[in-house]
Amino acid sequence: MRILGIETSCDETGVAIYDEQQGLMADVLYSQIALHAEYGGVIPELASRDHVRKLLPLIQQVLDEADCSVADLDGIAYTAGPGLVGALMVGAATAQSLAYAWKKPAVAVHHMEGHLLAPMLEDNPPEFPLVALLVSGGHTQLVLVERMGEYQLLGESLDDAAGEAFDKTAKMLGLPYPGGPAVAKMAEQGDDSRFDFPRPMIGKPGLDFSFSGLKTFTLNTRQKFAEDISEQDKADICACFQRAVVETLSLKCKRALKQTGCRRLLIAGGVSANTALRECLEAMVAKLNGELFYARPSLCTDNGAMIAYAGMQRLKAEQFADLGIQVRPRWPLSELPSLTSNKKIG
Repeated sequence: MRILGIETSCDETGVAIYDEQQGLMADVLYSQIALHAEYGGVIPELASRDHVRKLLPLIQQVLDEADCSVADLDGIAYTAGPGLVGALMVGAATAQSLAYAWKKPAVAVHHMEGHLLAPMLEDNPPEFPLVALLVSGGHTQLVLVERMGEYQLLGESLDDAAGEAFDKTAKMLGLPYPGGPAVAKMAEQGDDSRFDFPRPMIGKPGLDFSFSGLKTFTLNTRQKFAEDISEQDKADICACFQRAVVETLSLKCKRALKQTGCRRLLIAGGVSANTALRECLEAMVAKLNGELFYARPSLCTDNGAMIAYAGMQRLKAEQFADLGIQVRPRWPLSELPSLTSNKKIG
């Protein structure tokens, strides 16, 4: 079986073709970073318009790169949520229109399931059950994955996501957009012991997160310098902030592994590309005689490959979308039907 995957949930247009036997045949991504950089964040209307402009040429590009014709496709997968409603509508409308014209089934994919399954595209994919840390600009969640398609939410952020806190920290310090990578890069030159940043909610039971207080602490630390802040001051703030986030995530992951009895931890989403986070979690799972799994950096951010792979699993389960074009800007991962269910998605 072979499927076309389309990702348009936010500010990146991703298209890929995945074959069940051959693996990933083509994967292209257009990023809108330059478009949104002058605003310091994503402008939803501009994102939607750029998806309209880029999506069809990218679909043709992956068909050409994979030496694939429409007749070779068994289905079309698209991100149906969560995400920006306008951006989601572009991908959904395009996928449903092509599916109707080409007489192929359309498959509605949950964006976070795509992230969660991205490590399955690597040479050494994890086995189930496992605990997954989904950490991105919009989500911070701990999920128990009993088997592919069956997800139990263990804990989540009660306010800002970790990636959002990174972005806001960057903005406070006048760092370029996107903020996460900029903070991580500057943190490499900083002293991560200079400021005593809090580790939110680690003293409370449970697996929920909170990053709004950490963001406020960052702002207060920044304001102490007024206009006299140096580049080294900024680097030290970045290093201390990053260490606080990483150690908080690591402690909660450790708690989740012990609570569930799992020894496999998977991390996915944009923040999972953070080197400091990976190193901290590697050390933590090693002490538990566990294993850590993650995707290559290019598959950590939004991309069409993860949507194609997740869509393939739903396609094989014959969970096709209705003809109506429906998207869900908010969509709990736990609402997804199992792969053995006959329930439709979308």
